[in-house]
Amino acid sequence: MNAKRFALASLLSAAVVALFADPVAAQSTSADLIGELNIKLLYIALPITLLVEIILIYAVLRFKNNDEPKPTRENRRLEITWTVATAIILLFVGVASYGVMADPAVTFGANGEEVAPNDDDVLVQAEAYQWGWTMTYPEQNITAPAGENGPVITVPEGQDLYVGVTSEDVIHGFHVPDLGLKMDAMPSQVQYLKTTPEETGTYQGYCSEYCGLAHSQMYFTIEVVDQAEYDQWVDEQTAAQSETENGGDGAANGNTTATSNTTADGNMTAAGDETGNATA
Repeated sequence: MNAKRFALASLLSAAVVALFADPVAAQSTSADLIGELNIKLLYIALPITLLVEIILIYAVLRFKNNDEPKPTRENRRLEITWTVATAIILLFVGVASYGVMADPAVTFGANGEEVAPNDDDVLVQAEAYQWGWTMTYPEQNITAPAGENGPVITVPEGQDLYVGVTSEDVIHGFHVPDLGLKMDAMPSQVQYLKTTPEETGTYQGYCSEYCGLAHSQMYFTIEVVDQAEYDQWVDEQTAAQSETENGGDGAANGNTTATSNTTADGNMTAAGDETGNATA
């Protein structure tokens, strides 16, 4: 009997701890909304679970030696009670879920919202391929640099972030669990995610759809930094991009000069031949 009491006490203690434990601070608006919804559903699910388990344990202990069980009699009050209770629970779950699912931070684009309407908004295009990612900032003409685990996306804290997700070949999945971001990458189709990072740090992302042999290598990283550091990063990347383009132009000019020198040498040779002929 002590063991049964201990098991029941443990179950109740776990439920109390789960109900009153402080949730982890959200790293983005999307993660915040999803976490709040999970907590609300937990408040409903735990009492129901406890009620069912208590009735189950009671029935097992109460009737375990009953060799001649009798059929359950109809109880209209009980049937009406659990029908009404179920309707109330489902209504609560529906209203709570709709409030989250209708938010652009969770289902952006469902109502035709504009992508990156403000000057401070950050737009990143994420194109998946077998087996990697190409991350670009179209407004700044920047390609995200490569890191240890794929490309590294740098974004500012507290600013709206829009990510356009697409695929070059097969279906992939853009997933950053800690930021509450997840979207399928479909070929020839761009789908957008929206969130606002609320905490600086490094967040790991990966492909969430099995896409072939090297699927497990499709990682990328999101670096959330403060606004000043982000502005400095953009300036550095823009300067590096300009140097690369100027270097390419310089190389092209060098090739042209070399060609001109060859032509000049050819003219000199021709002149030498003419002089030799005249001397003869």
